[in-house]
Amino acid sequence: MGIWSRPSGVGQTVQPSAASVSTVPGNRRASASSPKYVEIADVLRQQITSERLAPHTLMPSERELSEAHGVSRMTARNALSLLEAEGLVYRRPPRGTFVAEPRVTFHVGSFSDELARAGKRPAAQLLWAETRDVPAVMTEFGDGPAHAVRRLRYADGEPIALETSYFHRELTPGLLDRSLDESIWQLLREEYAIIPARARALVRSIVLDHASCSRLMIRSASPGILLTRWTYDAEGRCFEFAQDVYRADRAEFEVEASFDPRAR
Repeated sequence: MGIWSRPSGVGQTVQPSAASVSTVPGNRRASASSPKYVEIADVLRQQITSERLAPHTLMPSERELSEAHGVSRMTARNALSLLEAEGLVYRRPPRGTFVAEPRVTFHVGSFSDELARAGKRPAAQLLWAETRDVPAVMTEFGDGPAHAVRRLRYADGEPIALETSYFHRELTPGLLDRSLDESIWQLLREEYAIIPARARALVRSIVLDHASCSRLMIRSASPGILLTRWTYDAEGRCFEFAQDVYRADRAEFEVEASFDPRAR
């Protein structure tokens, strides 16, 4: 598969002139000693995050940036590459570089519910479903294999995550014979009376392997987020263990915490 790019005609793609891109330092995060490409990227970043440059807007070209800031085209290219690495812009050769949509903010929980909350349409493509041994890190299922399911998850038709889930076989008999291209949690509620009650998770930044990048339609060795999670029902039983890989340019996770007022 090729590198994913947004379809034409989505959003406004009006290119601002070089003069319309501010070069005033106000509120920059870059220090005075920062490389020039970092300073240029910071100016553009502020305009993107403040929505002065809307999603799918065509960014100034390398030539326009180099002329506006009095730098080489290589420096301008490095500024755009920095923003691309942060997930703020995407390239669509030969048309240029465009402002990316904001990341989807997830909480640890149901992928489908999280996307619905964000106003996006979830979808799933089943890649395989079979009986497999669980990873060594998972000890709560006891001895024996589990029902294993791998799916490619979409947000508004865009591939955004790869889910690999293991389900306790004794709690989910016949699961692999069911239709698994919709919400599995909804299936567990309706068919197995399993009510997800709590979860714990580990979040880690990773570099995606070639196979994952191909599935997610992004460049090889792109940054990703590995979410390893354990999900428990109302009776305290761990019914699912999952290792989910998200595109770092399209997803972020929000964490809430409560503290003991006596904590130091």
